Amino acid sequence: MILQITRRTLQPGMIALEIKGSLHSGPECAKLSQEVDKLIESRETRVIFEMSGVTHADSSAIGVIVKCFTKLKAANGALRIACAQSMVEYSLKLTKVDRVIEIFPSVDQAAKGFSVPDASAHHQA
Repeated sequence: MILQITRRTLQPGMIALEIKGSLHSGPECAKLSQEVDKLIESRETRVIFEMSGVTHADSSAIGVIVKCFTKLKAANGALRIACAQSMVEYSLKLTKVDRVIEIFPSVDQAAKGFSVPDASAHHQA
């Protein structure tokens, strides 16, 4: 199945990317990375990867997910993962990605408490 990415606005600056298909090295990984670049350009930096439709994710995919997380963090944003299939979630836990990127059972749960980063918090001693 060709990778499909559907963008859904949950609230201003918070986007759920519904990802369907097999996520593996090559054009699929590049497509996901480019989608996150577009979101950052449009200042939509709180992103949830809704992965219920992802049937397979290889090591390149895990690397791209971490790269997307790093890009969003650098843009003062964040990434969360929701609805990962058991095989994909297992891979994320095996590679310890779950210690860096929070994984939630639903998009609603991932969206809860996903507030705009407070710029003043960086100025406190």
